Amino acid sequence: MAENRASGYGEGVPCWVDAQLPDVEAGKRFYGELFGWVFEDRAGPVAWALKDGAPVAALTRKTDGRLPTVWTVYFATPDAGALAGRIRAAGGQVVSAPRPVGELGVTALVTDPEGAVFALWQPGGHPGFGRRHEPGTFAWAELYTRDTDAANAFYGALFHEALFGPGADPDFGRAPVEDVFPAEMPPHFLVHFGVADCAAAAETVGRLGGRVRTPPFDTSYGRVAVVADDQGAPFALLQR
Repeated sequence: MAENRASGYGEGVPCWVDAQLPDVEAGKRFYGELFGWVFEDRAGPVAWALKDGAPVAALTRKTDGRLPTVWTVYFATPDAGALAGRIRAAGGQVVSAPRPVGELGVTALVTDPEGAVFALWQPGGHPGFGRRHEPGTFAWAELYTRDTDAANAFYGALFHEALFGPGADPDFGRAPVEDVFPAEMPPHFLVHFGVADCAAAAETVGRLGGRVRTPPFDTSYGRVAVVADDQGAPFALLQR
């Protein structure tokens, strides 16, 4: 299902993703060929990925080599400061306090009580995804956790309306980490991008120098392959 989204997102809805990469230009080549993205350079070492002219993701240069090479999911909120306080009160951590990103919005980096990292986005001039739920755009975020009951309690309370409210159609789920990853893997969110053919897209990842970590398998929300780009950032391919 294609979607052109110009308005904002409700609190707790995944509204943006970005990748922190050592080499943004290499990232442009990889994702441009894989998903058909074109890029618009923004202020600082940031490139916005566009699909049919609409923003769908960002690539950001890592400023510290000790930081992981990862995709991060952002959850919408009308008040990043208040939500960060609720996260801390519920046993999570605030890694970086809310800060403005020019006139685009306010962001914060946080973790849940098990340490899974995610970000908050309080929109200003940038509401989030311009397109989603179609090939080459964000499709799902899966939380791989060691304690699904604790995750249900934490996120269920934090984002109740987005998950369970009237008309809710959640864009994220959770699964035991050992379902797909080694048991010692830390809890984490895995960003999923839509593809028309999961197996073909996984082959393309390999051809572009990336790695297929888990070949295509079936889930309740579609056919998934877990892959990594040519710089090591993990993500998933989702064929509905």
